Amino acid sequence: MKINCMEHFESIFMGLCVFGSGVLVVFILAKYNYLIKKTILEKGDSLPENKVSYRDIGCIVLGTGAGLGMSAVFTEMNLSEDTTDLLVYSVILIGGGIGLLTAHFLRSKDEKRG
Repeated sequence: MKINCMEHFESIFMGLCVFGSGVLVVFILAKYNYLIKKTILEKGDSLPENKVSYRDIGCIVLGTGAGLGMSAVFTEMNLSEDTTDLLVYSVILIGGGIGLLTAHFLRSKDEKRG
């Protein structure tokens, strides 16, 4: 039984690349967010309040959950694997987008009221 070391090396390398990319993105976002806030405070301005309400999070989660539920329909159909994957991911993303739009419209409706 011969083990191909290159296959294992490739899997490890790709895993490290994905994990490292995620860490790098979080680091860059945190660094520049800090620098922007620091600059705003140095000018004497106050930081804007961007509150995310539980209703907004709920709309996004419900939209994504609805997308997941609807995507189950495509897994039961007799389609090719590539087509099924495309349809599943697109329906999940569309559901999440609908949740985001719903949260935006509810937030803007509340801002107009009060």
